Amino acid sequence: MGLNTEETERGLTTLVMRMTDGFSKLVTQHLSLARIELMDDARAMGTDVAFIAAFVPFVLVGYTFLCAALSVFLATWLGWAGSLAAVGALNLVGGGLGITRAAARLKAHRVMEDTTEELNRSVAVLAQVPVPVPVAQPQAAALPPEARHGR
Repeated sequence: MGLNTEETERGLTTLVMRMTDGFSKLVTQHLSLARIELMDDARAMGTDVAFIAAFVPFVLVGYTFLCAALSVFLATWLGWAGSLAAVGALNLVGGGLGITRAAARLKAHRVMEDTTEELNRSVAVLAQVPVPVPVAQPQAAALPPEARHGR
């Protein structure tokens, strides 16, 4: 009986060690995936920001000339003060709408989406109820009926 208990404990210890190693590997892989995905997201965002920064001066200069031309055109009907106020109000409304749209896009962008999906899958697998493994119980040896000689 002591030998069977020792074998069970050794088997249990081995299973716990394997489970711990597997869980450790799973966590390590999730962290690696998160790091890689975060680097890719940061690289893509950095490239987009660099393109925006490179073209902003051109847009500002062109926009300034366009606003000045519109103010000069409207000055014949509204006067200088009215035309400058109208162009300024138009800029405020357009800028507010643009900022609102950009903020909505930023909120909609999901960072590290793949990592989140993988973590959710792992949690679902780990949360499953373990199926009990039946342990064979030793049975007393019984003679077949023909070996009993009528007893």
